Amino acid sequence: MGTPEHSTTGGPGASWAGRVAGLAGSCHPGPVVAVTALMAALAVTSGQGAARCVLTAAAVLTGQLSAGWCNDAFDARRDIAAGRHGKPVVDGTVAVREVWVAAYAALALCVPLSFACGLWAGAVHLAGVAAAWAYDLRLKATAWSWAPYAVGFAALPAFVALGLPGQPWPAWWLVTAGALLGVGAHLGDVLPDIRLDLATGVRGWPQRLGPDGARLLLPVPLVAASAVLVLGPAGPPGRWGVTALVVAGLVAVAGTVLGRRRERAAFAAAVAVAVVDVALLLVRGTGIA
Repeated sequence: MGTPEHSTTGGPGASWAGRVAGLAGSCHPGPVVAVTALMAALAVTSGQGAARCVLTAAAVLTGQLSAGWCNDAFDARRDIAAGRHGKPVVDGTVAVREVWVAAYAALALCVPLSFACGLWAGAVHLAGVAAAWAYDLRLKATAWSWAPYAVGFAALPAFVALGLPGQPWPAWWLVTAGALLGVGAHLGDVLPDIRLDLATGVRGWPQRLGPDGARLLLPVPLVAASAVLVLGPAGPPGRWGVTALVVAGLVAVAGTVLGRRRERAAFAAAVAVAVVDVALLLVRGTGIA
């Protein structure tokens, strides 16, 4: 899964603290923290015990770290050639080899931590981590770039559900909403960099859609996830559920309209809808299996 490369940056002269900071910056810390915190919160609301919640969070954290470091290490050569400053491997804070070592170490820790939550839970979570690595190493630049995100995000809440006593299979709406959130996350993550990606030869699904196409499509999977989370569980959605769905729809439409002139407005609206989806997911936590 990739070959460590020698780098002229981040050499022996770099301080230990500097290399640690570089590794922290190379793991994509924002998404790592957000996803880990969300899954820890879902584990709590779903009814997992304290020890299992910690184990679940540790497994998710190591899986996210491994994928984040793999992404930066594999893209290092292209990022350096393109002068994409702001990344530690480009700025010389940490060596590419060190990032590869961190990625493999995190992956090695993720395996036993995942299976400690149960056989099926571990298998599902590791399938999601494998999908993330497949994205980093190959699928990122293909028309199938959305698929690893869908699989990875669907696997995360399923991992939490399978970690409950009795290892119950996750509800269909939970897995579906996770997959839709993943597709939306992929579009949102790529949207700000589409033009630069195209200039460096990256032609994933959003890049093939182009900036305008990706912007228009971005709210669709997120609002669809809202609808699934509101209407999927058994019983009436309730007033709060209908309100959340209406708000998500209105925000998405507003973002699409305003995004014609200000691209950041579309991205901000998508983030707002994703926040609504996360809130719905946590509220629905007790019925995820």
